[in-house]
Amino acid sequence: MGSAFLSGFVVSISLIAAIGAQNAFVLRQGLKREHVLPIVLACAGSDAILIAAGVLGIGELVDRFPSIVTVVGLGGAAFLVVYGALRLRAAWLGGEALAVEQAQKRPLWPVLLSCLALTWGNPHVYLDTLVLLGSIAQGYGEGRAAFGVGAALASFVFFMALGFGARLLTPIFVRPVAWRILDVGVAALMWSIAGQLVAELA
Repeated sequence: MGSAFLSGFVVSISLIAAIGAQNAFVLRQGLKREHVLPIVLACAGSDAILIAAGVLGIGELVDRFPSIVTVVGLGGAAFLVVYGALRLRAAWLGGEALAVEQAQKRPLWPVLLSCLALTWGNPHVYLDTLVLLGSIAQGYGEGRAAFGVGAALASFVFFMALGFGARLLTPIFVRPVAWRILDVGVAALMWSIAGQLVAELA
């Protein structure tokens, strides 16, 4: 059981740690110190649901009905294009700096919905959790539940570290130019991922 738990943790965190739209969003929220805990819990909770589904073998549905991934992927790509455009617009307008004590926080629900759209609108998350982690878990037989728990815990640990560890970059992001660079980078990342999704689904 211990080896299955550790394997689940290591494999999961190696997949989650890859640079992606979700991670960039969590990092940005962590820098702004805006609704960090709900965002972290939404990301980790979403992963836990999908990992549990994969461990239970639901990933076979994705193999049988690949059109599900196609529909979700195209919708996710469209969202990424729009979100990238908004970040590029923010970089063009400038004027943003990290002044936590003066910043006016946005309402929770719009931020949370954006996070969930980035999470559930990315077909890679289904391939990584339902298919890849799910298929690996089946190889552990009775230990697959421990594998799933380890994988879900890895997601929670990573997003907690990313969201709350972002404040260590505060000395850099008190400068507006740093935000411009970040927003341009996020826009490029979003459009790159959107292009990859469309190419893979075409």
